[in-house]
Amino acid sequence: MVRTIRDLCMRLSLTEAVAIADMALHAGKVDRQDLVGAAAARTAGVRLLRQVLEHVEPAAESPMETRLRMVLVLAGLPRPEAQVAVRDRLLRVIGRLDLYYRDERLGLEYDGGTHRDTLAEDNRRQNRLLDAGVRLLRFTAGDIFNTPDHVIGLVRTALAA
Repeated sequence: MVRTIRDLCMRLSLTEAVAIADMALHAGKVDRQDLVGAAAARTAGVRLLRQVLEHVEPAAESPMETRLRMVLVLAGLPRPEAQVAVRDRLLRVIGRLDLYYRDERLGLEYDGGTHRDTLAEDNRRQNRLLDAGVRLLRFTAGDIFNTPDHVIGLVRTALAA
């Protein structure tokens, strides 16, 4: 699996290579130390693999979450935490955010195709998070692929607020 990831790093954009590595790590198909070892070798593709290692996130649960994170990081914004459980004042989990800027209490959510099936529960979760003082921004594939500058601007403004 490590060799496959290294080979893909030579053929894909940085963002797509990170998405592949994130999913392999999340699924337990490879561990970070295996990738670090491969990046230390003197073989083709290691320079790109080293770049991928700077950005991998084993907690990422979907390629679109990775793409959203990479849009932000490559634009110079701070790296958000992935898959963060937010608790209320009684320490009950009120929601889990795809991406989170803890100090700014800003959550980012990627709404994929399954969002339509879970809309009512997602709305209840969003209300609990808002009630706890967490601001939320929600994005779709169209936002990430078609208007990444708008995504970056919204997050930059929210972080500065």
